[in-house]
Amino acid sequence: MKNQATAVFYDGNSSTPQQIVVSLDLYNESICFESSDGQTHKWPIKNITFDKRTTGLHLDHGTDLIQHIKIEDNHFINTIQLFRKEKGHIGWYQKLIDLGITLHLIIAIGILAIIGLCYVYVIPWVGEKSVALIPEEYDNQLGSSAWLENDYFVTIDSSKTKALNTFAQQLDLKNTKKLKFTVVKSNEINAFAMPDGNIVVFTGIIDKMKDYDELVGLLGHEASHVNNRHSMKMLCRSLSGYLFVSLILGDANGVMAIIGENVNSFQSLSFSREFEHQADSDGYKILEANKVNPKGMSNLFQRLQKNNSIAIPEFLSSHPVTENRIEYIDKLIQSKKYVFENKPELKRLFLELKK
Repeated sequence: MKNQATAVFYDGNSSTPQQIVVSLDLYNESICFESSDGQTHKWPIKNITFDKRTTGLHLDHGTDLIQHIKIEDNHFINTIQLFRKEKGHIGWYQKLIDLGITLHLIIAIGILAIIGLCYVYVIPWVGEKSVALIPEEYDNQLGSSAWLENDYFVTIDSSKTKALNTFAQQLDLKNTKKLKFTVVKSNEINAFAMPDGNIVVFTGIIDKMKDYDELVGLLGHEASHVNNRHSMKMLCRSLSGYLFVSLILGDANGVMAIIGENVNSFQSLSFSREFEHQADSDGYKILEANKVNPKGMSNLFQRLQKNNSIAIPEFLSSHPVTENRIEYIDKLIQSKKYVFENKPELKRLFLELKK
């Protein structure tokens, strides 16, 4: 083990290098040398900043006056580094530097992977949770604003809208805010819920229904989206990258401003499988609570399945595939005893909607 070597010393006052002989004092755990003016120096290792570079080992000492030593002797460098390691004087940064290029590459890939996972999973989750910062009154403002934009491009069936609202009044939809219902003339087989409680049902989906229990299942499903603020959560999730900084800063106004700029996205939002599953479950419970045949929801899904000519694997879709939704509802029906009654008034209003 080599305990001394020649090195270059800079005294901090002059840029002129001095040739010195530097040694390692194992007992006192210090670096020792004599400068050209005959002065003996002892630098405690714990007070030295070490920097291992391709040009050698660089040592800095002092606070106001920084003195510097450059050592190029690899054997002596190894002696110093081994001693520092044994005595626990090597910090985490230097340990990281000493790992080598291969491990540096693995660490870099790991960090990139973590960043990617955060972008895909963590930031959207944080964006969704930012809804808690937004008062529910803001849902009403956004929903009304978004519907006004759509109102110019759709044809509302006033008589059927009145019938649907009367139909819904016969039901307990477990709603936490006032719901209103709008029937739009369209062949599109669709329905959606706005955050202000406006549930829009197209005549295309009503035409496909065979009985009122299917409509109750549909309204229960859409009411669940409103009750759980799903559209606001999905919008925040889709805008999570923009919302992240505002949320970290606790800037609720910034969050609401970003959402307001994207209010026209509500109708085109695709709910996550988690939210669709929750809405299906809540819809089933609403059928049970109103003593309406819960098979209505299963029948509705089967009917919608026939109109979906393209099968998309569940992991590629933003919605659960219809087969899985039917299977889930059927399992609920089979696992529970339920009692349902005939509802003449619901039947009458449903037939009125079908005209």
